[in-house]
Amino acid sequence: MTPIEKAKQQVEQAKARYQALLARQNAEERKLDTRRKVILGGLLIDAAGKDERFGRVIDELMKRITRDHDHKAFEGWQKPEPDRS
Repeated sequence: MTPIEKAKQQVEQAKARYQALLARQNAEERKLDTRRKVILGGLLIDAAGKDERFGRVIDELMKRITRDHDHKAFEGWQKPEPDRS
């Protein structure tokens, strides 16, 4: 293998390592973003069971759902209502 071929191979390997690192970083960022959304959603649902203001927020957010696929995820679901006792 000539020095040029060897250098070219090293460059290609470095590019592949770089792409793998970028993909891993992007996957971690998506995973963290999803975790945040799940946590915030859980907090909002819990808060709606304690305070009707948050229930109204859920109602308004539900109106923003535009995709049928997303609507189906909420079929049969009812937001918690605050205990009025």
